[in-house]
Amino acid sequence: MGPGASTVSMDLTDVWNRVLGGQPSPQLELVLIAAAVALLAVLPWRVWRITRNVVTIAHEGGHALAAVLTGRRLTGIQLHSDTSGLTLTRGKPRGPGMVLTAAAGYVTPSLLGLGVAALLGAGKITLLLWIAIVLLAAMLVMIRNAFGVLSVLVTGGLVFAVSWYAPSDIQAVFGYVIAWFLLLGGVRPVFELQRKRWRGRAPDSDADQLAKITGVPGGLWVTVFGLVTIASLVVGSTLLLPH
Repeated sequence: MGPGASTVSMDLTDVWNRVLGGQPSPQLELVLIAAAVALLAVLPWRVWRITRNVVTIAHEGGHALAAVLTGRRLTGIQLHSDTSGLTLTRGKPRGPGMVLTAAAGYVTPSLLGLGVAALLGAGKITLLLWIAIVLLAAMLVMIRNAFGVLSVLVTGGLVFAVSWYAPSDIQAVFGYVIAWFLLLGGVRPVFELQRKRWRGRAPDSDADQLAKITGVPGGLWVTVFGLVTIASLVVGSTLLLPH
């Protein structure tokens, strides 16, 4: 084996060790700062109109993943500039696969946040960032509109830049911001959904589609979404805050 091959092997080993290696958890102050940054990205309406696009990526990604796992055919994903989205699948119009696919959207950001919190608790910050890159790359293949492509590329580019170029302490803070943002940002859309339903502005929402499929009232589905997102926030917070 020539020296060139050996160098490549060493480089790949270094990358692999970098991805799988553990990183120390940041101090409590940095964790709280990350939480404050996430709150500022979720609460102010003008900021939320922009940052909500990330939640939409997770939401539609949840629909897509559930569809694939339940045997439905995923045909495309659209992300729109008003932070709405659409996941197109083919399969039976009723049954467990359709129910799980429709139910996955609103709970996925919070469940992702919970998973992120677990990885951060294990010190796997770099691994977390690279998992995010892989998921975004897989989603990009199925995007079917220009804004969706731009949204995923910008998000993936930011995550890659932090994972590859930022020092470990910046990576840690960034990872905690992601976790807090998904946990907090997963709750708000559920309340927004119910407010729209009260005003009659969401007749084809996920909850109302589930009501048509299952016969269970849409309001009860919204309650389920809310319970999952709030429980994820509570459990995720205990994982993120140093003991």
